[in-house]
Amino acid sequence: MPATPDPAAPEVSALAINVVIPPDLRWTDVRRGEEFELQTLTVRLLPDHSLAVKAYGRPIAGGRGAYVSFPMPDRPELRALVDAAAVRASELWGASTGLD
Repeated sequence: MPATPDPAAPEVSALAINVVIPPDLRWTDVRRGEEFELQTLTVRLLPDHSLAVKAYGRPIAGGRGAYVSFPMPDRPELRALVDAAAVRASELWGASTGLD
């Protein structure tokens, strides 16, 4: 059972991390007739404590291309990357020195 929230605690509506996809785990996908190499993941912690993931990348043909999201394939190595990134983000937040 989750702990009762502290009514004086600030309401955090979202948490997100950006994760670089290692080159050996990248994949390509096509959107609007253009092929993209997916290079980063945006991982969001949802209010129910589940995760949502979207992938972003660059057009294979070069240039900036459109900022378009793609689904992350359900591959064990990508799930492991998301899990490891969440643990690492937790460590980084925990070690934060606050605002300067």
